[in-house]
Amino acid sequence: MKGSGRVFLFLQGPHGPFFHELGRMIRRAGANVWRVGFNSGDSAFWPDRDSFIPFTAPQEDWPETFREIVRDKCVTDIVLYGDTRAIHANAVAVARDLGLGIHVFEEGYLRPYWVTYERGGSNGNSRLMDMGLPEMQAALAQLDMDLPDAPARWGDMRHHVFYGALYHFFVMTRGRRFRNFRPHRAIPIHKEFRLYLRRLVAIPLHATERFVATRRIRHGGFPYHLALLQLEHDSSFQMHSPFSTMTEFLELCIDGFAKGAPQHHHLVFKAHPLEDGRVPLSREIARLARARGIEDRVHFVRGGKLAVLLNHARSAVTVNSTAAQQVLWRGLPLKVFGSAVYAKPEFVSTQPLAEFFAQPTRPDSRAYRDYRHYLLETSQVAGGFYSAGGRRSLLRQVVDMMLAAEDPYDALRSGNATPRQQLRLVK
Repeated sequence: MKGSGRVFLFLQGPHGPFFHELGRMIRRAGANVWRVGFNSGDSAFWPDRDSFIPFTAPQEDWPETFREIVRDKCVTDIVLYGDTRAIHANAVAVARDLGLGIHVFEEGYLRPYWVTYERGGSNGNSRLMDMGLPEMQAALAQLDMDLPDAPARWGDMRHHVFYGALYHFFVMTRGRRFRNFRPHRAIPIHKEFRLYLRRLVAIPLHATERFVATRRIRHGGFPYHLALLQLEHDSSFQMHSPFSTMTEFLELCIDGFAKGAPQHHHLVFKAHPLEDGRVPLSREIARLARARGIEDRVHFVRGGKLAVLLNHARSAVTVNSTAAQQVLWRGLPLKVFGSAVYAKPEFVSTQPLAEFFAQPTRPDSRAYRDYRHYLLETSQVAGGFYSAGGRRSLLRQVVDMMLAAEDPYDALRSGNATPRQQLRLVK
């Protein structure tokens, strides 16, 4: 577990100071650290000028530039947040050819008190996609303790929104040096910034709307099913699902519900906690429900705590949201439409959607507990990217995992896994 002789090249990370703090600790472990910056937001959150490499050329020059950086700096490992945006996908492909270590961070598969650390790829590119439950259970056989659960609460959403707004402010106002930068999302940077700022300012108003909508559902006295929505621009939705727009998923859900659900059942669409309004979800849901004549049985909740709604739900459907892990933890029936690390045959329904809404099949809850335990012993690391306490918790553990010879999944099987710290509430 040594850093000497290794050279880590950081690409784009989560908004905020996490990557800089991670790089500083890896440097203390004896490794050399560099950071490639693609815009002024990357630059602002990496204050060490001596190790910062600005990429200002056109994006089509990036793969060759990346090869040159790897050669010139003798890079042994790359570190990135998400592996599907073009600059990361290009770098991962080259890194595989060169035999480099590939360290991928993502939001936690078991949010909100964990983040995901894997090697080689995440989400639809994760090693978990090719693992069966028996393999996981065999790796767990040598363990004799379970891990604590955490309350279903988003630990640092306000920090997340704040750093997102600040990052896009830097990109928007200090972009002259990086004029060739092209964001991985479709909308311009100034619109992205306005959406983050509007989301930050509107938090109190949205909380009130959410309270009213949730209370109406909880006190309605009707059975209901949940549809867990995602951000349309999220990489999991765009790269690992059969849909190109969220409206396609909304239409599918409402059509299946209208055809199969009992007449007294309702359908509740719950938005992602970071939904910023770039897709008019409420309006689209109302339009589609009216077209099917079920507008009085369809509801929309703007973000908030999922646990409150899950407590009384009959089932849930989603594309491939990580929030579905909370559904499975409660033993509720689940239907998914995209690729997801938890979409194992023991857990998710294979029924047609109308049949699922009529009489959904339940998951194997014991098998899911084994799966969850496996994640908590391997790729899920206690902490968060955005709050100071979350970063401290994460850094205490993840640096040793990055320096280890084996990735988290192989380390558990061989008995060399990094000891897991007990989960604590972070702020």
